[in-house]
Amino acid sequence: MEILKYIILVIYIIVCIALIILATIQNSEKAGASGTITGSSTNNFYEQNKGRTKQGKLKKWTIILGIMFVVLAIMLGILYLV
Repeated sequence: MEILKYIILVIYIIVCIALIILATIQNSEKAGASGTITGSSTNNFYEQNKGRTKQGKLKKWTIILGIMFVVLAIMLGILYLV
């Protein structure tokens, strides 16, 4: 059981570092609340293929790593209580 704790802890640290790096290299979305007031064209070619761009892929991996972060944190919490 101790080996499992250390393996998950190492994976958790790697995910944490990767999540920090991905979050810092992303561009911020400037539209925010003003984008909803002024309206934005969401039916153009770029908006439909946004997930295929570099920023779209970074956003997808940030979400995946964020979910992994939460799951690993819960697993570590359970393992260290036992």
